Amino acid sequence: MSSLYDDLSSLGLRPADLPRHIAVIMDGNGRWARSRGLPRIEGHRRGVKSVRTIVEACSELKIEQLTLYCLSSENWKRPKKELDLLLGLLEQFVIEERSEIARQNLRFSIIGQREGLGLNVLREVAKTIECSRGNTGTMLCLAINYGSRAEIVAAVKSIARQVAANNTTPDDINEDTISSSLYTAGMPDPDLVIRTAGEMRISNYLLWQISYAELWVTEKCWPEFRTPDLLQAIKDFASRDRRFGGLKDQD
Repeated sequence: MSSLYDDLSSLGLRPADLPRHIAVIMDGNGRWARSRGLPRIEGHRRGVKSVRTIVEACSELKIEQLTLYCLSSENWKRPKKELDLLLGLLEQFVIEERSEIARQNLRFSIIGQREGLGLNVLREVAKTIECSRGNTGTMLCLAINYGSRAEIVAAVKSIARQVAANNTTPDDINEDTISSSLYTAGMPDPDLVIRTAGEMRISNYLLWQISYAELWVTEKCWPEFRTPDLLQAIKDFASRDRRFGGLKDQD
């Protein structure tokens, strides 16, 4: 049975067109549910189906990394009942997806602050990370209790401690020093950022890492997002002229 990667030419794509790392801001679960007269949690449950679909598609496309913004550090302002349900869905997901992670040869990781996630969630996350440690396929990274400003503050503090301990000097600090001190140390920067539900914001997501990422926004809410939408985002990404601040010879 052929995979999406095998069918790239029929999709109008080449391997060189594919982004190395896709980051997604999964927005609109609540709006999708409200528009259908459903409680917000039903939108989150439906959103899990989109996660499964897009993870499998990225795996088939041999995307090196997929990072999903699951829970921001600002989301703690939401009602406790909704947060409890979200954390319950997260725990259920990391347990139920272990077999799929193994089948698809996925590597699994999370970024963000562990505080507040609960011992059960952290235990199951750790088990899933360990189970996937030897895999070699797509890295599935979940951003949980994540905020980019807090990440950068933590990186600055870490570097400051290194300076105080005389392990480095201010003059030695460069972009690599900062990158290696972030939660995402060792991961490639995203090439493509997808945001659903039509919102034109970054929302404190990977601010350092997406400096040169291409942004793609769809009006579809996350529970509606499926493989054809992902492929359209990749096609649009492939059509863009990425100069990284430089100019082509003819410009």
